[in-house]
Amino acid sequence: MPVKIRLQRHGKKGKPYYWIVAADGRSKRDGKYLEKLGAYNPNTNPATIELNVDKSVQWLQNGAQPTDTARAILSYKGALLKNHLAGGVKKGALTEEQAESKFNAWLEEKMAKVQAKADGLSKADAEAKALALEAEKAVNEARIAAATPEVEEEEVAEDATTEETTASNEEE
Repeated sequence: MPVKIRLQRHGKKGKPYYWIVAADGRSKRDGKYLEKLGAYNPNTNPATIELNVDKSVQWLQNGAQPTDTARAILSYKGALLKNHLAGGVKKGALTEEQAESKFNAWLEEKMAKVQAKADGLSKADAEAKALALEAEKAVNEARIAAATPEVEEEEVAEDATTEETTASNEEE
């Protein structure tokens, strides 16, 4: 029974939401699974991934083969690195503490990158909103300016005609 770590689709049409599961390779994509390992939501930016790293490593050590997309997700969350470090501990190249410290250092670095991306996206969104607001203000000011000079010209024309009439009356 070959076990695969793969994605199981949920959500509605056009809005996919995936569960990351360990399933028999012969079962259907959305069919029976052995264990749910996490969830993946590609609709958000950056994509939201919830993964039980320890369970994923346990399945990898038992011989489960991840699909290409699942491999990318496991790599992104550090499950493949943790599996690799666990192999080094088994061989005696590392101690458990060294492996844990390397994994934690990598995890902190990764979290900093993800947070930087999220901050950059929110900053870009705020700048886009500010530019849109400025453009809207400029359009509104242009509308107001286009509407008010007509009224002023009429008033100025009326003032000029009244001055001419008073001047001509004074001359007579």
